[in-house]
Amino acid sequence: MKKIALIPGTFDPVTLGHLDLVKFSSEIFDEVVVCICVNPDKQHLFNEAERKAMLEKAVASYPNVCVDIHHGWTADYALAIGAQCIVRGIRNEKDAQYELEMADYNFKTKGVRTMLIPARAEIAQISSTAVREKLAKGESVENLIPSEVKLGK
Repeated sequence: MKKIALIPGTFDPVTLGHLDLVKFSSEIFDEVVVCICVNPDKQHLFNEAERKAMLEKAVASYPNVCVDIHHGWTADYALAIGAQCIVRGIRNEKDAQYELEMADYNFKTKGVRTMLIPARAEIAQISSTAVREKLAKGESVENLIPSEVKLGK
């Protein structure tokens, strides 16, 4: 049976932290689906098509990784694609608490498991929010995003 992982997120924009999670997952799963999960209540710096294009560039060197967009519940999408689990990165205690609650909810309501992967120390401070803040100030973000993605300064 093919082992499929789902890595959901907003990826606004994709960061080195996201890419590290993709790389790790691609080494242990047969197929990895990186999915832009759309929340209509959130404001985004980049639209869905821009985020998808950035992600596709960033993951192009991983033949078992694909990118998709989904409007709806993440656990429902995981079931629809036959994913064995949702893979999420955690950078700190706050992330862990939130992700554990979501993992419990997804398992109780849909039977979908979640694998939490701690971020490596050298990239744990990287977030899409930090990238957006630096972009707003006109600062360089090249040390926070994959080299395949070109943003701002």
